[in-house]
Amino acid sequence: MASRLGSLPPQLASTSLHHHRHHLRPPQCSGQASLSWRRAVAPAQLDLISVSTSPGRCFAPLLVKCNAQTAVATSLSQGTPVRPTSILVVGATGTLGRQVVRRALDEGYDVRCLVRPRPAPADFLRDWGATVVNGDLSKPETIPATLVGVHTVIDCATGRPEEPISTVDWEGKVALIQCAKAMGIQKYVFYSIHNCDKHPEVPLMEIKHCTEKFLQDSGLNYLIIRLCGFMQGLIGQYAVPILEEKSVWGTDAPTRIAYMDTQDISRLTFIAMRNEKINKELLTFAGPRAWTTQEVITLCERLAGQDANVTTVPVSILKFTRQLTRLFQWTNDVADRLAFSEVLSSDIVFSVPMTETYDLLGVDQKDIVTLERYLQDYFTNILKKLKDLKAQSKQTDIFL
Repeated sequence: MASRLGSLPPQLASTSLHHHRHHLRPPQCSGQASLSWRRAVAPAQLDLISVSTSPGRCFAPLLVKCNAQTAVATSLSQGTPVRPTSILVVGATGTLGRQVVRRALDEGYDVRCLVRPRPAPADFLRDWGATVVNGDLSKPETIPATLVGVHTVIDCATGRPEEPISTVDWEGKVALIQCAKAMGIQKYVFYSIHNCDKHPEVPLMEIKHCTEKFLQDSGLNYLIIRLCGFMQGLIGQYAVPILEEKSVWGTDAPTRIAYMDTQDISRLTFIAMRNEKINKELLTFAGPRAWTTQEVITLCERLAGQDANVTTVPVSILKFTRQLTRLFQWTNDVADRLAFSEVLSSDIVFSVPMTETYDLLGVDQKDIVTLERYLQDYFTNILKKLKDLKAQSKQTDIFL
């Protein structure tokens, strides 16, 4: 089964966008999934690619159509080039997105951030000097206006835990890429997951791979960056629970992950963006060393100066739980995330040699933050703050 996504004009001044969404369930593939792509790109329009997986189900979740209602009055139609320093960061409030924003502002870019409307606005982005525009990838009609005057889109977005994986990570990205092509965006940077092409049984990884293929066939000038893991994610997973003497969850599998500081990821991203030799490329960024869960926990214990209360979950339990939750429709998304956990808990190394990438980017490996240094800085700062708070608390008790 395949479905076509409606065409978009290349320039939009005033648009109407009709969004017909079909329910998209996570993929249930038996065996290796194969991708089928069809292109029909005319000079004045983009007929989006039909995406299908076989065996299993078809990725054709939505039909999006933008129609120009009036004559175009954009800088493109007037022949005025869009400044190369004008960028739109999607997912700017996330762990990686905010570092991309900070790096871009520090390097002199004109930064626009697409964020969802929320009760508590992302004021910190404005305080930094970025422009904040409201938009929602799950509502494609909100996208075109955010792209006016933009040269490069940097896509750091991912869905919220309470949302179906497909809503933002597939349907939203399809709409965003479609609109980027229609609006004449000069470059599209997309963050993906290392080895996503090797695990079609995991919905998030399959969607990332499908999005890569979709972007590659869209006609846009793109840069795809596959990532292994964020060092920042280890703080909430291991460092904080150890300090608070709470349980730390791990598995009995020897998975090794080359975690990378998101500040280094953002720095290397802009170096790659400015490199004229890097055009329509797929790069993978990995940290200096791949770590097992137990090695990370041991490092945190040493730096925190206290033992961790480790609860080990056997991989066999993860597999059984995923199969069990598949029986209930309302737990499908939980099962999807368990499938991802299962891959991360298998005997796999999430890392790649970085020598060639460093040479391509002109980067010295010594400038890349190691996990030891990152966690050392964190524990030094947090333990000092805890010590200061404890001293202030004692002083308050005296006054009381």
